[in-house]
Amino acid sequence: MSSSTDAAPHWTPSPSPARRAWRRFVRNRLGFWSLVLFVALVVLSLLAEVLSNDRPLVVHYEGRSYWPLLHDYPETTFGGDFETPTDYLDPFIRERLSAGGNWALYPPNPYGPKTINYYATDPHPSPPSAANWLGTDDRGRDLLAQLIYGFRVSVLFGLALTAIGVVLGVLAGAVQGYFGGRLDLTLQRLIEIWGSMPELYLLIIFSAVFAPSVALLLVLLSLFGWMGLADYVRAECLRNRQLDYVRAARALGLSHWAIIWRHVLPNSLTPVVTFLPFRMSAAILALTSLDFLGLGVPPGTPSLGELLAQGKSNIDAWWISLATFGVLVLTLLLLTFMGDALRDALDPRKAD
Repeated sequence: MSSSTDAAPHWTPSPSPARRAWRRFVRNRLGFWSLVLFVALVVLSLLAEVLSNDRPLVVHYEGRSYWPLLHDYPETTFGGDFETPTDYLDPFIRERLSAGGNWALYPPNPYGPKTINYYATDPHPSPPSAANWLGTDDRGRDLLAQLIYGFRVSVLFGLALTAIGVVLGVLAGAVQGYFGGRLDLTLQRLIEIWGSMPELYLLIIFSAVFAPSVALLLVLLSLFGWMGLADYVRAECLRNRQLDYVRAARALGLSHWAIIWRHVLPNSLTPVVTFLPFRMSAAILALTSLDFLGLGVPPGTPSLGELLAQGKSNIDAWWISLATFGVLVLTLLLLTFMGDALRDALDPRKAD
């Protein structure tokens, strides 16, 4: 007696739109590896104190362990004569920390962003050497340390400015596009009036009235950085609010904000996501330009714009302009490649 059983049909679930978009993004090798490299550079910059610092990571001296990154120790702790904070670049201190069974673990680049190399053998700005791999600027500060910390300031500033612009732009655009009518017309005229304000003049005025700071610069640029994104979101919401799924949600009795949050916005965020890398590039360029003009971060803060200004003032010190320009161009290229790949990945006309 024989029996036969029919094999159950094999069903493969269809990937979600997000997974399909990620597959398209990964297939764009230039955009994907740009993302990997950019994330790696950001992570390394966040560890700047471990990679580039004028203090050792750990010191073992006369049987005790010290952590200079976390605490300040007077020079007398290591056999010096003064109660002032220890200068770990001092040849005397270095000799004390290496004598007998003592040892100190230094970062790969033993200079901080404000460290002045008083023991350099060449006048400043000095060219690349074994002591300063990329040379020094006109104040005697290590250029590599300046680039590491300046890159971190630029990226974190760009991320913060982009995040604030996204929140304000999405909120304004969603309200205008969904409700439309007189509210849309009124807000659009107000935005046009606000957008016609001379942004650079306002920055100059506020820089003269208030003490320069990163927070003040972030607030001032955030006041104008959301309007372009609001136009994109407004156009998408104006189109999506007429579709059947929005009408069905209204018929079911959902509130306006529930419809915006759960239905309209998720289907209107494609231009927002595509806009992010380019918006971040614009934020980094804005900060660099203002620092170049002397209207940006406070003096002493590591800045790519300030290094470019130094390169302009010291034409013979080619290493300053070349290294700074290279870091800036690399950052903007990575963000551009990521933006292009993200735009293609989110294009519904692209085949999986």
